[in-house]
Amino acid sequence: MKILGIDPGYAILGYGVVEMRGSRFLPCDYGAITTAAGTALPERLKLLYAELMDVIARHEPDAAAVEELFFNSNAKTALLVGQARGAAVLACVNSGLAIHEYTPLQIKQGLTGYGRADKVQMQAMVRTILHLDETPKPDDAADALAAAICHGHSAAYRARVAHTKGIAR
Repeated sequence: MKILGIDPGYAILGYGVVEMRGSRFLPCDYGAITTAAGTALPERLKLLYAELMDVIARHEPDAAAVEELFFNSNAKTALLVGQARGAAVLACVNSGLAIHEYTPLQIKQGLTGYGRADKVQMQAMVRTILHLDETPKPDDAADALAAAICHGHSAAYRARVAHTKGIAR
């Protein structure tokens, strides 16, 4: 199963593509889509959408894991990030991908077992799980890879539970 992870943002949108083979994760690609400060929001959203569509076309993932927004004390920033997240979700939907949403707490628990893990712990786990020599940069790409890995773990767990329930009948 190939999974696209997305860390939404309107200035920097992180993405990461991993392939899950059994219980092992293999990195396929990761990076960030950036938009220039001062660019009108509609143009930024158009760029994010087009670039993400390109990533999806190149890698043909089976599913997308999108980080949900956390509460932000700056309402304007939260609204802007929400719009960027919408553009990302639209790109996934228009590409026929199943979308799975995870809170930052769920992603942290899924990778480290601790919902309050800090950024350094998360990046170390992403690096370890993907057998990378260096921590993915920028941080947004590492966060997107973490979302993809979280979904891989979650999907494997759901499959085991479904299988067990099928046997119990």
